[in-house]
Amino acid sequence: MKIQFEKNPEQIELIKALASDNKTVAVEAQEAFAAFISTVVQQVLEQAGTASMIYRDVEFDDEDAPSIPLDLYYGQNEGSVSVWSQTVGGGLPTNFVQGMQEMKINTYRLDSAIAMDKRYVRRARLDVVAAGLERMANELLVKQERNAWAVILKLLAEASTQGTRHILKSTASDVFQLDDMNRLWTLVRRLNSAYTGGTPQAFQSRGLTDLFVSPEVKAQIRAFAYQPMNTRAGNIGTGSATSTSVALPDSVREQIYRSAGATEIFGVTINEMLELGISRKYNDLFSTFAGSTAYDGGSAFVSSSSELIVGVDASRNAFLRPVAVQSESRGQVKVLPDDQFLSRSQKVGFYSFVEEGRVAVDARAAVGLIVT
Repeated sequence: MKIQFEKNPEQIELIKALASDNKTVAVEAQEAFAAFISTVVQQVLEQAGTASMIYRDVEFDDEDAPSIPLDLYYGQNEGSVSVWSQTVGGGLPTNFVQGMQEMKINTYRLDSAIAMDKRYVRRARLDVVAAGLERMANELLVKQERNAWAVILKLLAEASTQGTRHILKSTASDVFQLDDMNRLWTLVRRLNSAYTGGTPQAFQSRGLTDLFVSPEVKAQIRAFAYQPMNTRAGNIGTGSATSTSVALPDSVREQIYRSAGATEIFGVTINEMLELGISRKYNDLFSTFAGSTAYDGGSAFVSSSSELIVGVDASRNAFLRPVAVQSESRGQVKVLPDDQFLSRSQKVGFYSFVEEGRVAVDARAAVGLIVT
């Protein structure tokens, strides 16, 4: 993320006033600056993270208690009223089945703070001020992302619809290929049956919209340009089987080659994440949630030798982010002057916070693939 100030006289004068020896001037400038920067930090958080691609905001007043009327989900198929949520930031997401009533949603406050030497502020060092604010926003973003993905990974580790787990294992050892994507689509179709077990009315619109993969899996997708894709031998003559090496169509391979990797496969957007991969942060987190569970007839997930691919349907309202709208600023993110610093400390500080929660209300919107 990048925050950059315009070097105009008004902004330079405001920055210098933050470190004024006149306490009244300094306080007024800090409050004005905090009100201005709140919107900027919120915009940065909305654009920089991956969780914002999956979760839908449900805004509520900061003095209110958010809730979900569960009778809206009455008549839905299995898995749509099992809820995964957290009670505190950084806590363990919990799955529970709520009765047909109003479900109160737990929210928590995520905060961050930054302090700068007054000598940089007095000199109107806009680069230093911007870097400090970027760090403050980054700390908020890291906390938001971790809490959001913890709910998704916990859901994947436990979800089961009509006795079917939401996770498959790769067809070939240590390889992700088109056959795996094809199998994921089949799994999604089976999971999204109507509550009667038949074909739902909106069947064609339900499925996958995004895959989240590690850089190593993205490298295998780039290799689609020159690797064979078939998974079974072809027949030549009567009863004569031979191994074949069928590649993708030339037009598809050329597109992958020219774009340094496909951004879509079967209409599913591919998103690369550094947190995924062998022994990476989200891999380790999923391993903790999965425990000794064996998926798709295999062994338990081991973070040091397997990696997880996460597929979601972001088109449905399955992942919710209840977030408080601050009464004064009417924004989600609140930035305030940090008044803990006295004149002798020669520092200027700000702190920011956001009150939010993360909830998954429909398990069928997420599937996974283990490459091992």
